Amino acid sequence: MTAEPIDRNHPLSQEWTYEQVKDLDLPFEWDLVDGIIMVRGQTNLWHDQVRSAVERALFAGRTAPYSVLPERCVLLDPENTTKPDVVVFDKTGIDVFELECLPPEAVVLMVEVVSHGTRANDRFRKPGQYAEKKIPSYWRVERSDDGLPVVHEFRLDEEQGVYLPVAVHEGLLVTAVPFPVEIDLKQVVEL
Repeated sequence: MTAEPIDRNHPLSQEWTYEQVKDLDLPFEWDLVDGIIMVRGQTNLWHDQVRSAVERALFAGRTAPYSVLPERCVLLDPENTTKPDVVVFDKTGIDVFELECLPPEAVVLMVEVVSHGTRANDRFRKPGQYAEKKIPSYWRVERSDDGLPVVHEFRLDEEQGVYLPVAVHEGLLVTAVPFPVEIDLKQVVEL
């Protein structure tokens, strides 16, 4: 089903909600930020190689009841949706036939691969939103000077309501959260 196109001459008088936007025929990928439709930028090959490798490694290492998906919509609230590069979630009670967006309470890890157009969002806005929704872990993947990925691992400090750094992984990522996984970061991209 396709909704009517957006009338740019007569915008809504209030913020958009996911239910209003989800069926619009938009010519771009989008996130919803405080009721504003935000265009998701085009990624480069480096970004896509890293995202895919991290997703494959997490998928291969997953344990019950977890599942792993790339770019799956997470409904933070009616006016805020996001599609993290990789999301790990508890699939208990998830209706895979009907659910469009994951609820934040099912999510255990959000992974964002930083690109030129997403630096501020990936470093500041998204971690703040994810922490507010009590998502336990966040990984931010940056490109080092030599072109290899560096993974900044954060865990939620529930008392403070913010992410605290756990580790910076260069060369090899080894962690036990949300389940044991090892990623050879030197093999992630084809330089």
